[in-house]
Amino acid sequence: MKKRFCPGCGFEVKRRDRVCPRCGVQIEEAFEKGESRLAGFFENRAKTERRLAWGYEYKSEAEIFGWPVIHVAFGKDAETGKIIVAKGIIAIGQFGVGLFTIAQIGLGLIFGLGQCVAGIVAVGQFALGIYFGLGQFATGLTAIGQFALGRYVLSQMGLGEYVWSTKRRDPEAVEHFTNLWQAVVGLMNWR
Repeated sequence: MKKRFCPGCGFEVKRRDRVCPRCGVQIEEAFEKGESRLAGFFENRAKTERRLAWGYEYKSEAEIFGWPVIHVAFGKDAETGKIIVAKGIIAIGQFGVGLFTIAQIGLGLIFGLGQCVAGIVAVGQFALGIYFGLGQFATGLTAIGQFALGRYVLSQMGLGEYVWSTKRRDPEAVEHFTNLWQAVVGLMNWR
């Protein structure tokens, strides 16, 4: 059976669909008017997308070690009702796992950005970094946050070997964070 695609957005639609679940185009009216010529154009795109109860999902066709280079996912799968987790080299979504992740809750093996993230470098409200963490609550070898835990800590309240906080001003912590700031200024060319 030949697949059907929405003439408006190219999303794969079922035979019984009268309205596109993604963009709301009246499918039957568009087919009757002969506006379905776009269907072939969207065939490749539809292969990388799946039917959602709500939300959006995109996976790049390019893969590295079986992972899509980019996977963007927000919402629930229409068939299973499960929340979709973005999994890719670059993962973007409510929930994500990847080398580089931007997610509400995620694991970025190298870098994570979001509300609650973990990674070698993590930036978020709750940032669990191994090397560097920046957030309201942060961990890492270098940790910056309202509450921070690490070796070098810059925080309002912190716990670590070298702490620069409202109650403690370790000279090695001051030197570490001053050097870190100078490196950032140099990289950003803010001089």
